[in-house]
Amino acid sequence: MHYAAALFAGAATVLAFAPAGVYPVALVSFAVLIHLWMRASPLACLGLGACFGLGLFGGGVSWIYVSLSQFGGMPAPLAALATILFCALLACFIAAAGWLQARIPARDFVRAALVIPSAWTLFEWLRGWIFSGFPWLSVGYAGNGWSMEGFAPVIGVYGMSWLTLFIAGCVWSMANRQRRLAAGILCVGVVLAGEALRGIAWTAPAGAPLTVALLQGNIEQDVKFRPERYARILETYASLSEGSSARLIVLPETAIPRFLDRVAPAYLARLEAAARRNGGNLLLGIPYRSAGDLYYNSVLTLGTAPEQAYHKAHLVPFGEYMPVGFHWTLRLLDIPLSDFSAGSAIQPPLVLDGQRVAVNICYEDAFGAEMAQRARDATLLVNVSNVAWFGDSLAPGQHLQIARMRALEAGRMHLAATNTGITAAIDRDGRVLARLPQFTAGRLDVSAQGYAGETPYMRWLDWPAIAASLLLLAVPVLQARRRR
Repeated sequence: MHYAAALFAGAATVLAFAPAGVYPVALVSFAVLIHLWMRASPLACLGLGACFGLGLFGGGVSWIYVSLSQFGGMPAPLAALATILFCALLACFIAAAGWLQARIPARDFVRAALVIPSAWTLFEWLRGWIFSGFPWLSVGYAGNGWSMEGFAPVIGVYGMSWLTLFIAGCVWSMANRQRRLAAGILCVGVVLAGEALRGIAWTAPAGAPLTVALLQGNIEQDVKFRPERYARILETYASLSEGSSARLIVLPETAIPRFLDRVAPAYLARLEAAARRNGGNLLLGIPYRSAGDLYYNSVLTLGTAPEQAYHKAHLVPFGEYMPVGFHWTLRLLDIPLSDFSAGSAIQPPLVLDGQRVAVNICYEDAFGAEMAQRARDATLLVNVSNVAWFGDSLAPGQHLQIARMRALEAGRMHLAATNTGITAAIDRDGRVLARLPQFTAGRLDVSAQGYAGETPYMRWLDWPAIAASLLLLAVPVLQARRRR
């Protein structure tokens, strides 16, 4: 019965994330998990955490099946098995958090409000970088649009995860008559502090506003690489570009589905002419082949500025490269362009129209510390994506929620140009200023303001949240040893 409750609570937590975005659901579901963990044995906590994780990831990242089966060509039974195994792997991190917190001696209130949030945050952070990392559905993202988002420029998404579990621990304490007054005061204090922080402008405007056109070609993934559709794809993006008067035109990831050296020079000249006519530049998502026969997922500049390029640095395992020992999976998948090389981890921003643009591709913007480091020298964040891989699933809405967090953490506008949606402009305070409907071809014209300066998160990254979690886990252990 307890394991079924954990599974249900984990599945219900998906409602706290986009597109539903009902943050209080997370507080209730985590209060349930805390209740189940509170006096269970370490082994039982391991199992309860695994069930919660299977519910959370089984419901929240089920779009993995869509990309493997519908667009990756993997037989449906194998795609289902691969998705289940992937979700089970992610659930192991929650199971490990449950086991760890159960091994640490602590009183009920301390366990609920301090130990469990710290164990959760530590393993959530580990999930974000082990095996190249998969930080999707980090709990802090659910706080976007609520008072909690005021903490994003200070402690980032993992700090917000800790605070979410902390409030849930206080909710559990109040429900179980454990220091009700203190728990209530702490909850109110966190909410008021978040509201106060939302009013702080951590960065200042840099330069004049820039007119930007974000293009959404709406090219279906199952036809994108068919030779007979190539001419129509080129015409779609050329027409959208030529119809714009913006100083900066942004095309999505791999908008042109051929390597740069195989694209007709006349077509590239056509795109460049559209940018030059406006006295500006164009960012083109396109695969790039270097002289050393290395392949990159890239964004190139065309227009009045000198030619510049960004090569994607954080690649998707099994989607953009095959980890060592797994090349045999290519026989099961039909994923074009799945053997890219990684670009340098340190690449300067693109200097365009008086702004310094930090470009990131696809799910690179899910890694907050990496994006914050790039934002230090930039005034504007631009993400280009092709989320057509995930069809009409939860993934596009979740990706937009992630982008909103990156804008908050860096105090920069974040512009997202995607193939099928969600194409959007996000202000530095995380508000979505404008967006295009999904699965429509169109152009989103916005005015983008550059910003300069450092938020506290850009300076310290995730280390305060991780160090505090480690300290709060270590103190009860040391106190128990001293008592012995």
